[in-house]
Amino acid sequence: MATPSLTTLRAFAAAGRHESFREAARELHVTPAAISHQVRAMEEWLGLALFTREARAVRLTAVGRRLTDELSRGFAQLSEALVNARAPGADTRLRISALPLLTNAW
Repeated sequence: MATPSLTTLRAFAAAGRHESFREAARELHVTPAAISHQVRAMEEWLGLALFTREARAVRLTAVGRRLTDELSRGFAQLSEALVNARAPGADTRLRISALPLLTNAW
C-alpha cells in the first residue's frame, strides 16, 4: 500500500491542530465526513488509532499528537522552501487596466 497522499496528510494535520473534524473541514473547505474519511485512511495505513472518538468530540492519542507536531513542522519547512525558491520579481499584485469611462463609474 502506497504512503498516504498529501491530501490525506493535510486533512489529518488540520484535524490534529484543531482536534476537531468540523474545524479542519472549515479550514480546508471540505465536509467533516471528508476529513473523517481521510483520518480513517491514515489510521488504517498506520495500523493504529490517531484519535479517540467521543460522543461529540475527538481527542488526539499520544501518537496522533506526535505525528501532528511532526507534520506541522514538515509543512512549515515545505512552505519556507517554496517561498525561498520563488523568483524575486514574482509578486501577487493584480493590475487592472480599463478605460476611464469604466473606472469613473466604478
